[in-house]
Amino acid sequence: MGQHVGRTTFSRRDRQEYRAKVQRCLDTLAVMLRERTFARDEPMTGLEVELNLVDHELQPSLAGAQVLAALGAGEFQSELGRWNLELNLPPRPLPGDQWRRLESHLLDELATVRASALDHGAQLAVIGILPTLEHRHLGVDVLSPDERYTMLNEQMLAARGEPVRLDIAGDDPSGRHTVAPEHLVADFDSIAPEAACTSMQLHLQVHPDSFAAYWNAAQCLAGVQLAVGANSPFLLGSRLWAETRIPLFEQSCDVRTPELRNQGVRPRVWFGERWITSVLDLFAENGRYFPALMPVSQDGDPVAELESGGVPGLDELRMHNGTIWRWNRPVYDIADGVPHIRVENRVLPAGPTVVDMVANALFFYGLLRELVEAERPLWSSMSFEAAEENFTTAARHGLDGPLYWPGTGWMRPDELVLRKLLPQAAAGLARWGVSADVVDRYLSVIERRCVERRTGASWQLDTVAALEARGADRPQALRGMLARYLESSAANEPVHGWDVPAS
Repeated sequence: MGQHVGRTTFSRRDRQEYRAKVQRCLDTLAVMLRERTFARDEPMTGLEVELNLVDHELQPSLAGAQVLAALGAGEFQSELGRWNLELNLPPRPLPGDQWRRLESHLLDELATVRASALDHGAQLAVIGILPTLEHRHLGVDVLSPDERYTMLNEQMLAARGEPVRLDIAGDDPSGRHTVAPEHLVADFDSIAPEAACTSMQLHLQVHPDSFAAYWNAAQCLAGVQLAVGANSPFLLGSRLWAETRIPLFEQSCDVRTPELRNQGVRPRVWFGERWITSVLDLFAENGRYFPALMPVSQDGDPVAELESGGVPGLDELRMHNGTIWRWNRPVYDIADGVPHIRVENRVLPAGPTVVDMVANALFFYGLLRELVEAERPLWSSMSFEAAEENFTTAARHGLDGPLYWPGTGWMRPDELVLRKLLPQAAAGLARWGVSADVVDRYLSVIERRCVERRTGASWQLDTVAALEARGADRPQALRGMLARYLESSAANEPVHGWDVPAS
């Protein structure tokens, strides 16, 4: 979706030609996979973080364009909402102390954003969903003026043919939190609710021969990632899921009418439905199941370009892939004239702190390597449906919902991590060549989070409950919680150690 869009209207023929070009790109990719023309260098990682800006009253600040212009740095770009920014850090390898340096780099970048935001009367909030958002903040007027977002809004609303409806019911089977779950139903005349979702996206470049194993492993891990990383329990004043960002994103990007959903038409925000054997499986599904949202065709023939010795951009395939939001998405890209394939992990929210985000990332990368190189692949003894159920359960309940794991059965996520997954993550990071000091620093954060049973989501819930017990109403409690959150987040102390105010 970062590609430039220079069109505002599309004809029937545009859509027909675009479909043919997507198929031509698929044919070209199939040839490239057979001829093994992809990068074989040391696997690289990448990190994107979506950010929020708030004003002095902790409401969303629409100063994103001004802050972005003041930053003037290529690693920052606009996002869907005018209160959003996105930070893209340069690719880097995993071995040694690279990710310790990444923590320092990320802290420096966020400090720069904070300073620029203050110059424009705003503050930086690194969180999955801004808890002070209100319905009035999510109109078409808050969308970034970038052409691609305007077009995306128009095309998605045209495909849907009716307002965007959010219908999210909270649930707390454990009864552990004193803020009772609520039910949110709201309609919107734009896709602005999607801008409420701010995430951390992890990239891993892999050779196509091993892509299927890495993608399957990432799907297995999605529920565990959410359980230990949840940070989005509030939306529009309502207490909903531990990671409300999941249903919010699914529903705000859903272009299906209720009738199409009832027919089983697949959603554009998608967990998937099966284990794969090749990256081509996912790109082929994209072309087979999803109509184009922005059918912009480029000049040139990718087959001819490949035959002449060039590296095809596969522009139509990439544009189409960018409008299908799998939680683990395949990415085709070119760096220094060499094509490569990446897994893009889109599961985790932003925040609460830099050290928490780096810990979440390395926990994922370590487990991923260990599962891929296991003697028996985990997905050979785990149904795809079980992986998806874990994902939904973790999004709903965080650390309070039991997950299924082969060889273990049903177990609470914190116990599963402490008993089984942390040692595997450490072994996987050792396989990557990550230094022991780095492994100890970041996996100890995951360990203490599980021991204390304290995630960003649980801290938010407990803090709001304490403030409401003191007599605050919900809006006051959310503002008070967010003020404390911003202070602790900037201090970069892991969330498991954050204080909850006395009731």
